[in-house]
Amino acid sequence: MMAKRTFPDIITLCGSTRFKEEYLEVQKRLTLSGKIVLSVGLFNHAENERLTDEQENMMDELHLRRIDLSNGIYVIDVGGYIEPSIRNEIEYATSQNKSVRYYSQEFDQAVS
Repeated sequence: MMAKRTFPDIITLCGSTRFKEEYLEVQKRLTLSGKIVLSVGLFNHAENERLTDEQENMMDELHLRRIDLSNGIYVIDVGGYIEPSIRNEIEYATSQNKSVRYYSQEFDQAVS
């Protein structure tokens, strides 16, 4: 009889796409700790890439579906910065009984 494999937690990263470096840093750290990490598909704010309203809406919807696939979210809130669309994602994750962790509470303190 084969031993049942444990499935790693799936974490979706949420936050302003202006924090590209922090996203990549957290993605690496969570991956190395054995988590499956879902992230944004592009960093339009960091790279000054303009999206149409239709594209923005599609990106928002895709991100909610990532949250659906996840056990929890990790909010990249450098310096405590959370824009309104991210607050919506936090509320959605909470309503779906997903865990919520914050960069500002874990990593900002670990560095100082």
